[in-house]
Amino acid sequence: MELKEQIDLNKLPKHVAIIMDGNGRWAKERGKLRVFGHSKGVDSVRQVVEAAVEVGIPYLTLYAFSTENWNRPKLEVVALMEILVSAINKETKTLMKNGVKLNAIGDLKHLPESCYKQLSKAIDLTSKNTSCTLTLALSYSSRQEITEATKKIVKQVCDGTLSIDQIDQDVFSNNLETVDIPDPELMIRTSGEQRISNFLLWQLAYSELYFVDKLWPDFNKNDFYESIIAYQKRERRFGLTSEQVS
Repeated sequence: MELKEQIDLNKLPKHVAIIMDGNGRWAKERGKLRVFGHSKGVDSVRQVVEAAVEVGIPYLTLYAFSTENWNRPKLEVVALMEILVSAINKETKTLMKNGVKLNAIGDLKHLPESCYKQLSKAIDLTSKNTSCTLTLALSYSSRQEITEATKKIVKQVCDGTLSIDQIDQDVFSNNLETVDIPDPELMIRTSGEQRISNFLLWQLAYSELYFVDKLWPDFNKNDFYESIIAYQKRERRFGLTSEQVS
């Protein structure tokens, strides 16, 4: 039986988040520049998006570029931005074909103007698609997101539109960039590293974490299916006992 056929379509996570790690190491192992790995990683993005659509996962978030990544060598950052623009140009038709809505979170105004314009254009073009929402975390920092949410809430209190007693977890979640997106039930990280790296810290509170040794450019549809199958074998307790869940 193929891996895809082993997936229980009645127990799918609504939202899968992925830290796409290992592009640089993949290229280095082949004696090539790091940017070659980033370029090859676009193929894995395409496979994962198609796999999510095929099985019916409505939300997919990819950690594409962190605020810390701006500190990498300038040549690599410039090449990454060029790859991003090229990928958006090439893949927009595929997104439309598969009914995928493109979304983005992070400090987007920090992106190069050409990249920001192309991203905005693709977001607008795909805005009415409904099969899956693909969110790219670009120039993203979860700590910064939480800081900005706190500022928004403080301003509402100062303006008199919100009282301190009204502040709860829902209010905080509603002031995050992911306000219209459910929290991920599954977070995948490739390359063998086992850390969250400032990614969706608030939203991942009860996510199942799945770490894969493969580097991102080697990650394919079957690897994605395996992660879903592994997720479906886990018991989701949310602080309860196994007896209470069953």
